[in-house]
Amino acid sequence: MIIRENYLKKIRQFYESDLVKVITGIRRCGKSVILNQVIDEIKQKSDNIIYLNFERVTNLINISNYQELINYINSHKKEGKCYIFLDEIQEIDHWEIAIKDLRLDNNSIFITGSNSKLLSNEILTQLSGRFVNFRVRPFVYLEIEEYLNQLNKKIDVNEYLIWGGFPGRFLYDSKDAQINYLTDLQNTIIYNDIVKRYKIKKEILFKKIVNFILQSNSRIISIRNIYKYITNEYGSVSINTVLKYFEYLKQAYIIDEIPQYSNKTKKELAYYYKIYDADVCFNSLYVLNNRYDLDHNLENIVYNELIYRGFNLKVFNNNNKEIDFYATKDGKEYFIQVSYSIVNEKTYNREFEAFKNIDNLSQKIIITTDEIDYSTSCIRHISLKDFLKMESL
Repeated sequence: MIIRENYLKKIRQFYESDLVKVITGIRRCGKSVILNQVIDEIKQKSDNIIYLNFERVTNLINISNYQELINYINSHKKEGKCYIFLDEIQEIDHWEIAIKDLRLDNNSIFITGSNSKLLSNEILTQLSGRFVNFRVRPFVYLEIEEYLNQLNKKIDVNEYLIWGGFPGRFLYDSKDAQINYLTDLQNTIIYNDIVKRYKIKKEILFKKIVNFILQSNSRIISIRNIYKYITNEYGSVSINTVLKYFEYLKQAYIIDEIPQYSNKTKKELAYYYKIYDADVCFNSLYVLNNRYDLDHNLENIVYNELIYRGFNLKVFNNNNKEIDFYATKDGKEYFIQVSYSIVNEKTYNREFEAFKNIDNLSQKIIITTDEIDYSTSCIRHISLKDFLKMESL
């Protein structure tokens, strides 16, 4: 497995800190691998290390609540600073009470979890703000290339646009095996985890809403839009139910949302957000007859890559013309459009027109799959293949 330095360099600064290091993200994105890479680094200077993985039944049999966890740690730690690693901590009842107690005893604590309830207001109160959070995501393109080099394999960019970057799928050679892996993963994440965790009784309705949301990636959407669609297609449902199910997907890191920013009002627009899937496979798994949604998957891929590189993102409403990303980092502004192709003159004009009246002090970029360079004096065109291999804009 590759060393995921992009995450390690952020966590490394807090190895000795008494802040609780919280590593979160969707299932099977590589949290446990990163946790083990942190352990390997700390082993270079200390053997006072305790690691527990609560996906292992044997650990849960012996430790099922916060008091048993405290007792186990205190009976196994050595003198001096102890480095404690707790994988999938949400499986322990009232785990936050144990963490609050243990962090006061010269311990450096690292925890992982697949549910953003790890950072709910109730738990924030318990930890008194004494934590730092690191969100891990599936592989981006450069990580896939590095990993596949180790496996003596190669990847095609179009294949990435369809099936995304969950690390586990690259262990399988055939496309059918990869799709089976991703389907099982999706069922586990969406249906087993969420339906069981929240005791959802209207399971069929939940699945229909989930299907609609995951196929709406890279689109402006509102809870009312989802409500109207489901009501028209499938009958009565309360808007509160739709909102609740939408929040469940966010809490499990299955979808992200970014706000829309208006240059007229100079503020974010309430209620309307653009949503992105954690991985484009969640869209592609619903596709029939290989009619993959490459336009929206491409924008979703660009979103994932920009987030990985540390950009803060908003959708930009430029006098009712949408610019896909208003990206900021290190005091610099970038306006970024994404289109599968601008070979067609009508598409070309539409995409470039979106930048109208944006001053030239900010970079204006359009990303497409086209190999021909369509850059102008004011707007930079970047091919997808070049963008995916860039470490900086």
